[in-house]
Amino acid sequence: MQKASQHQIVLTALNSRYMHTAFGLRYLYANLGELQASASIEEFTIQNRAIDIAEKLLRQQPKIIGFGVYIWNVAEVTKTVELLKQIAPEIIIVLGGPEVSFLPDKPAVVELADYVVMGAAEKSFRELCTLILSGNKPLLKEIQSDELPLDQLKLPYQYYSDDDIKNRLIYVEASRGCPFKCEFCLSSLDKISKPFELSVFLDEMDKLYQRGARNFKFIDRTFNLKVSSSIAILEFFLERMTDDLYLHFEVVPDNLHDRLKAVIQKFPHHTLQFEAGVQTFDEKIQALISRKQNNVKTCDNLRWLRESTQAYIHADLIFGLPSDTLENFAKSFDQLVALKPHEIQLGILKRLRGVPLNRYNEEYQLCYNPEAPYNILSTRDIDFLTMQRVNRFARYWDMIANAGRFKHTLPLILSSEPFENFMRLSDALYQRAGSTWKISLQRLFVLIFDILKQRGDFTESALFEIMQKDYSRTREKASLALLLNKKAKVSRIGVANKRQQKVLQ
Repeated sequence: MQKASQHQIVLTALNSRYMHTAFGLRYLYANLGELQASASIEEFTIQNRAIDIAEKLLRQQPKIIGFGVYIWNVAEVTKTVELLKQIAPEIIIVLGGPEVSFLPDKPAVVELADYVVMGAAEKSFRELCTLILSGNKPLLKEIQSDELPLDQLKLPYQYYSDDDIKNRLIYVEASRGCPFKCEFCLSSLDKISKPFELSVFLDEMDKLYQRGARNFKFIDRTFNLKVSSSIAILEFFLERMTDDLYLHFEVVPDNLHDRLKAVIQKFPHHTLQFEAGVQTFDEKIQALISRKQNNVKTCDNLRWLRESTQAYIHADLIFGLPSDTLENFAKSFDQLVALKPHEIQLGILKRLRGVPLNRYNEEYQLCYNPEAPYNILSTRDIDFLTMQRVNRFARYWDMIANAGRFKHTLPLILSSEPFENFMRLSDALYQRAGSTWKISLQRLFVLIFDILKQRGDFTESALFEIMQKDYSRTREKASLALLLNKKAKVSRIGVANKRQQKVLQ
């Protein structure tokens, strides 16, 4: 039997992918004080089986297991906790994270756990573990955290392993909180944005850089809120520029100061990735959900970033917001496509526990999936079948547009009416494939060729020439001409068989 080291406290999370890291666990670990020597971090992905996760956790013979619970892993965490309570009911299970921080709106896993720590838990988790291990278990199951001032927090960056630095995204934050009140977002519950002391933060970044870190994902909700800090951070990395440096920032799209623009322009091709949450261009919806956004400045800034910098632009839209309609969403989509961001993430509205948007559930008949990730199923203005069409649209958009495999073909698809034309393609793809999953790349090329050919906007030879440019970049072994000839041959045989059957009848 494989022997594992023993720790009284095990902090664990189920990440959505291996390349992700559990930033929150490292904060908890960094702030455990004298308990840190008897604690460890164990990370998994949601693809791991619950029984395998339980086995690995139990090998350490812990007294306390703390789970980070999020919208993307709550189902898998629930299965794992169920198993642990069956196998080793004496182990204390502590839950934390946004999915369990807004009681009484709680998932089923809360009933299985011994304690729930709500909010930023660097202080409260340590205090809870101290009481449990000393035999003085608190009587209250639900514990509201007292947030530590940022200058009293032990920073977690030294607890990224060498393997993390080599193979995974390194999450960092120069600030916490958000001053904006967009009601679909948990950050709307924050009162202000609070920065870490800049020199201390940059010193930590330098240590990570010296260890070989090159993939930095800033989780600040509003990176460009304070221009002087944004410039200082960008200049820090400019001084350390390498070919493999990658920096991801979430920016407020209508707030790009000229001094900040000047620094952004100095970065080489795709070193910077900016995530710009547009969400909607509809001013009435923006007012309804308390979103302050200057649409003219947003468009100007996105256009400038695309035309005057080498940054990679990822822009977000949300479908299903209160009072939104398919026609209205199409306008926002077409307007965003015209700005030519490298990637458009089409998000379907999800019900997050604790967000102010939930006050509209009855008035706008917001009907959500009861299972995680709690995606919207229908609203007063969008029926279920329409919602399903847009879900498929978003999936095919990821496969065709965001994946970058149809660089030359995409303009043909979108033409003068991007949303309407891509929706036609999406509907036709689903009719032929019957699924939005497990479509091979070769089959996808054949299906798109067939659909565009039937649209009749271009000759077959011109369509083939353009799609061949994209296909040649895939390095697939079979030629596109061969695939299309096979498809045509199968179609001819099918027609012949039908004719023969009619004669026999």
